[in-house]
Amino acid sequence: MMEPPRYDSIGRGYAATRREDPRLREIVHAALGESRSVVNVGAGAGSYEPRDRHVIAVEPSDVMAAQRPRELASAIRASARSLPLRDGSVDAAMAILTLHHWDADQEQGVRELRRVARGPVVLLTCDPEVSGAMWLMADYLTEVGALDRRIFPSAARIASWLGGQTRVEAIPVPRDTPDWTLMSFWAHPERVLDDAARAATSGFARMAPDIVSRVVAEVRRDLDDGTWDARHGHLRALDAYDAGLRLIVNTAG
Repeated sequence: MMEPPRYDSIGRGYAATRREDPRLREIVHAALGESRSVVNVGAGAGSYEPRDRHVIAVEPSDVMAAQRPRELASAIRASARSLPLRDGSVDAAMAILTLHHWDADQEQGVRELRRVARGPVVLLTCDPEVSGAMWLMADYLTEVGALDRRIFPSAARIASWLGGQTRVEAIPVPRDTPDWTLMSFWAHPERVLDDAARAATSGFARMAPDIVSRVVAEVRRDLDDGTWDARHGHLRALDAYDAGLRLIVNTAG
C-alpha cells in the first residue's frame, strides 16, 4: 500500500499561517517571464500561483488541495515523478518549497519539470547550510538542521538535473512576511511557542513530540530570562534576513 501524501497529516490549517507574501509572489511571477501556461507541481493551497495565466495544478494531498481558494483551478492528484503532461506542453513549470518532500523522486521530479516546460523552470527552495546557521537550528532545533542537510539538494545538484542555464538568487525573508515558513522564525522566537505556527512548518511537524517539547521549553526559558535577546537581540532591528531561501530559475539549453 502506498504511503499517503505527507501533507495529508501535517497540512491541516496550513492556509491560516502560510499566507502568500506579495513581495515573493512578484519575484516568482517575474521569473516565469512571459509564460502564459504554467504547471505548478506540489501546488498545495495555491500560494504564489499566477491568477492571470492558465495554470495546471498538481498536488497529491487531498488535505492541501481542499484549502485551495475557489477561484483557482482544481488540483490534479499526481506526483512530481510522473507528470501527466506531454513533452513541452506548457510554457513554464514552477515548484514552491516542495522539492524537499519529493524524497527519492527529487531527481526524477526535477527532470519532469524540465521535460514538460518549453520555457523557464522556477523553483523556490532552501540552502540548508545557510538555514542551518540560523539561531533556531543552530542553537535549539539541531535535528532539523541535520534533516535539512539530507533532504534539500544543493543548487548545483538541481542545476545538473535541469541542464541548460541556471541562475540562483538569495531571497531575504522579510520580518513581516505573512508566509510563516520555518525560515520566517528568524525574527519571531515567540512563534516557537505557538502550536499553530509550528504545525504549519514541515520542520517541526516531522519531529518527534519529545524533541518539539524540548525546543519549546528551551526557547521559552531563554525568552523569559533574557538569554535569547542577549545572544540574538540584534536581529530585532533587521527588516529582512537571509535565512536560506533560494530562487532557482532554469532555461533550456
